[in-house]
Amino acid sequence: MNCSHERPDGAMSAETRWPVIEPYATGMLDVGDDNLVYWETCGNPAGKPVLNVHGGPGAGTSIGPRRAFDPGKYRVVIFDQRGCGRSTPSAADPLTEMSVNTTEHLIEDMERLRVHLGIERWMLHGGSWGSTLILAYAERYPERVSEAILIGATTTRRSEIEWLYHGVGRFFPRPWQAFVAAVPEAAAPTGFADGTIQPVLAAYATRMADPDRDVRTTAAADWVAWEDAVISLEPNGTPGAYSARVGHDREAFVRICATYFANGAWLDEGALLRDAWKLKGIPARLFHGRFDLGGPVHVAYELHDAWHGSELIVIDDSGHTGSPSMAARLRTEVDAFADEH
Repeated sequence: MNCSHERPDGAMSAETRWPVIEPYATGMLDVGDDNLVYWETCGNPAGKPVLNVHGGPGAGTSIGPRRAFDPGKYRVVIFDQRGCGRSTPSAADPLTEMSVNTTEHLIEDMERLRVHLGIERWMLHGGSWGSTLILAYAERYPERVSEAILIGATTTRRSEIEWLYHGVGRFFPRPWQAFVAAVPEAAAPTGFADGTIQPVLAAYATRMADPDRDVRTTAAADWVAWEDAVISLEPNGTPGAYSARVGHDREAFVRICATYFANGAWLDEGALLRDAWKLKGIPARLFHGRFDLGGPVHVAYELHDAWHGSELIVIDDSGHTGSPSMAARLRTEVDAFADEH
């Protein structure tokens, strides 16, 4: 399946990246609802525009995307989605209103950012939840998308969410039992073939809005422990990537994830695959690790079959958090799109 694991930066190793660069412009975009979205641009102001869309949801961005693109050829745009990273207010604050943080809001935030920066069309690049958001944006505004690179493709169907937080527990029964036992107030499934995980996710979202800091801290730790279990078998990836997130960043990430997934990301079931015909003619590369347990590769095959003009690239030694061979192939494809500018 997946759904929407954030894809840690380890998927593109330092050996295959460009040197660290600093942004030449930054800002806080007023997107309404008392939300300000952080953005930055780096690289070549006259280069090919590319927007990096981070995962999570709620993971926030890092300096990693600055190093993923040739700074002489790309105008790299990076932003933190609502409620996370340097965007304000932070979802880590239990008083932050989450009713104005939905997939629909994020789609329109991306479009506002494009207009604000004066970009006619841009390439979209992102993984995991980022790929879901890319699909939702591109199906709404296909004329604004020049190309796309999706890594660990997800469409955030409820079936994918059920797999990530329930079905894949077949491989990790004790960590999964601990994950659901941490919210005893939820009508939690007792096995892997019965019940729904939605009440568990909703219970985590409720705990992440609790005014008691200890309640939020404990719930966030329980959540990332499960996320780490799912990626724990990836020998070429980044074990412990979720627990490495600490403090407010962790709490914002967990609150946003739990809220989005408890609500099926407010997407009609299967809508992104159903409407993939709108993407016809947009060149795309779909990268997926063969051993991605959280987001099984069949989702990428389904998307590839529905998206005319896409190329599916399955990396046999990679899981959800990538591998050196995935990093090398990603750079090849990113460079190829730059040369077409």
